[in-house]
Amino acid sequence: MKGKPMLILVSCLLLACGTDKGDEIQSQLPNIVFIFTDDLGYGDLGCFGATDIATPNIDRIAAEGIKFTSFLSASPVCSPSRAGLLTGRMPQRMGINAVFFPESLSGMDPEEITIAEILKEKGYRTGIVGKWHLGHLEKFLPLNQGFDEYFGIPYSNDMASVVYMRDNEVEEYKVDQRYTTRTYTEESLKFIDSVDDQPFYLYLAHNMPHVPIYASPEFEGTSNRGLYGDVIQEIDWSVGEILKKLEEKGILENTLIVFSSDNGPWLVMEDHGGSAGALREGKQFTFEGGVRVPTVAMWKGKIEPGQVYEDPATQMDWFPTFCRMVGAEVPQDREIDGKDLSAVLFENGSREGDTFLYYMLSSQEGYREGDWKIKRPYAGYAGSRGMKKVDAHDTLLFNLKTDPGETTNLMKENPEKTAQMMRAMELAVKQLGPLPESKVIRTPPDNSHYEYLESKKKPKN
Repeated sequence: MKGKPMLILVSCLLLACGTDKGDEIQSQLPNIVFIFTDDLGYGDLGCFGATDIATPNIDRIAAEGIKFTSFLSASPVCSPSRAGLLTGRMPQRMGINAVFFPESLSGMDPEEITIAEILKEKGYRTGIVGKWHLGHLEKFLPLNQGFDEYFGIPYSNDMASVVYMRDNEVEEYKVDQRYTTRTYTEESLKFIDSVDDQPFYLYLAHNMPHVPIYASPEFEGTSNRGLYGDVIQEIDWSVGEILKKLEEKGILENTLIVFSSDNGPWLVMEDHGGSAGALREGKQFTFEGGVRVPTVAMWKGKIEPGQVYEDPATQMDWFPTFCRMVGAEVPQDREIDGKDLSAVLFENGSREGDTFLYYMLSSQEGYREGDWKIKRPYAGYAGSRGMKKVDAHDTLLFNLKTDPGETTNLMKENPEKTAQMMRAMELAVKQLGPLPESKVIRTPPDNSHYEYLESKKKPKN
């Protein structure tokens, strides 16, 4: 029940023609539920080693499916990681290097092809519940990127003007974030119930546990890690409600469920910021704690239970994987950086390729090849209210197989390996070709009028 059924399914999809046969094949297409959290750390789930937060439903996905222990996000910050997930492309190819704000007049170009657009062409009902964060002007919103329905907060929940939008309109200006996870769960269940005779794609993108964190009253005080743990346990409850709904409708065995995070934990937020477990650093940094994210997937009867995949895979891989699953052609008019994970999921096989370029914003900072990772010299950061202090460092070389926590720099004792990795990184960057300029996220206000008034107060010589 591993590789062969999937290959047979894809072959049938590719050969289908005619209305009757097309309808028959459409009924065989799997549903896809992708659950995306915001700033969840590698050390925040039971199946990844957390002992102070109970996550039985997420752990169930790992036990009845596959756990990825070296799954890499496209970026250590929000908007670029989401762009990479939805398009299968490095966000740098789209000029999406930073985070969009409510005052941003830009967003992900409508010309980008999202997985929702691919699936919609195959007859899927497509819905997003939760955080979008790829531009809030109408032309950048989900309904112009292949989604049939949208409900949620269009950017991060710590930004100005937090609102609930439905489709392209603001539905609620006053958002009680204590109930956001519950509200998203209810909207997701309604979406699943609303779909009858067609396959569906549900993209549930939680705002939590991005700060400010909130849990509904029923979950406050339920964990052994304070409010942050309560928030994660409510997210786990939400996962359980979705699994229960799929079981009640008798469609669990025809549904692929993926659970992941956009990037690592926001460690500067201390006990409100999550844990990277044994990994180094977190969000905003290209050490593993910022980019390696907890990821699990299940599809009963298709993915063999209890698998653990330790080689690198990326958030961008879901795009070509979903294309393969539904018999859709991967776009040929642009670079798609993700690799098809079908062999990993359904055949106990391996992913093609083992390299990865690490970017923070537009700064290319590191490179992975197999078990080895090299990082460029870093000038250090003094720390601020929103970003953790990190010391300067010289070139770093790690073997992630033996040292996932990046504790021991092997550069001096491996000069040849260091040189080889540096050459490989430079070649990989060169092969990207010219990249577009970073999108303008926002521009500063002109405060010269205030400066003028202040200057009048200064004593004249």
